Amino acid sequence: MTSTLDSILDDFAFLDDWEDRYKYVIELGRMLPPFPDEERTEANKIRGCVSQVWLTKSVERDPNGAPVLVYAGDSDAHIVKGLVAIVLAMFSGRTAQEIAETDVDAIFARIGLKEHLTPQRSNGLKSMVESIKADARSVLAQA
Repeated sequence: MTSTLDSILDDFAFLDDWEDRYKYVIELGRMLPPFPDEERTEANKIRGCVSQVWLTKSVERDPNGAPVLVYAGDSDAHIVKGLVAIVLAMFSGRTAQEIAETDVDAIFARIGLKEHLTPQRSNGLKSMVESIKADARSVLAQA
């Protein structure tokens, strides 16, 4: 079971202490569906992350025919796996246009995430987001 972005934002607003927020991020990672071992490939690995991160993508169509990107992901590090869960809540199941228009910085500012991540984790988070945004641009260019 994965959380929605709205529920994640509400939960972060409720938690005052960053130790509790880190525990929540780890819990979000634990709630991700199992990631198949056969998908842990170089092609699915996100570059720029110190920890190993894998994302897979499929493209579906909404009732209007717009491309919808669906993601699965995993990491070998607990906090990063939680960050993967947040990124998936932001983007998976959204149209390519919605992904392209998402103001990631505003969402992360609401959570207060950037100020509390190490530079390595921030770079990894940025790499995940850039990969998904690039997928959306590519799908839109093909439409």
